[in-house]
Amino acid sequence: MSAHLPHLGSGLGFRRELADGIAESGTGVDWLEVITERFLFAPEDTREALRELRRGHPLVPHGLELSLGSPQPPDPHYVGALAGLVEEIGAPWFSDHLCFTRADAISVGTLAPLPRSRAVARHVARNAQRVQDEVGVPLILENITYHIDLPHPLTEAQFIAEVMEHCTCGLLLDLTNLDINSRNHHYDVGDFLDTIPLERVVQVHLAGGTQDPDGTARDTHSAPVPERVWGLLAELSARADIKATLLERDQDFPEDFSEIAAEIARARDTAGWGSGAARPGVPASGPGRGEEAR
Repeated sequence: MSAHLPHLGSGLGFRRELADGIAESGTGVDWLEVITERFLFAPEDTREALRELRRGHPLVPHGLELSLGSPQPPDPHYVGALAGLVEEIGAPWFSDHLCFTRADAISVGTLAPLPRSRAVARHVARNAQRVQDEVGVPLILENITYHIDLPHPLTEAQFIAEVMEHCTCGLLLDLTNLDINSRNHHYDVGDFLDTIPLERVVQVHLAGGTQDPDGTARDTHSAPVPERVWGLLAELSARADIKATLLERDQDFPEDFSEIAAEIARARDTAGWGSGAARPGVPASGPGRGEEAR
């Protein structure tokens, strides 16, 4: 899956609160991930801000609403707009989640976990393959967190492996989600990594969360990446040809962007990429600000 894909390096999820820091960081941020739904049907000034952002960094859209696990196929209007967005920004791949977010016309308002059966896995794979074929670049699928785990025929890792068996998509392995699920549901991270097809991992997500008084871990994207997750990145980097790492921070932003920049640099070093990654198609003149992109 990943052999022909470009190496993007160590990136950051774009948020408007981080725009100044990104602009001032020079080449410290190799690439940016943008939220798909903010641009699909956006007005022209927002799309122009996205194009400005693209002049400074490679961009990859990360979606929330494909709802690949819904009984009905993904909305063709959405998929058509997604294909146009991917083409406009020259994205090497795009991503969304292994979940469902819609039941017919009703939004459930969250990334909801799926029943982990072979039939559901194959249904998700068919939907994902259909979207990937229409968009024309690889779709990479992300593991989610879940707080209630009913009995299922397959483990989480077996379910992911079954999806991968029936499509040609890649994996976006969220290492924070893996750490959180393994702690909340008491399974072994090593067994998980041994079960999923690591050769299909294209990108990883890194973030920090919180812990409730009862010990439940939460994926809040509100804190530095914990040492457990850095350890997972080191292990994965030794076993898989990762093309990109991505730091997520959605709230409780540090006043000093250097804290974010240090984590981006640590991800680059932990993945074994040294001082930086190639950034194809990006002018040498430094990043645009993209103030309205998110």
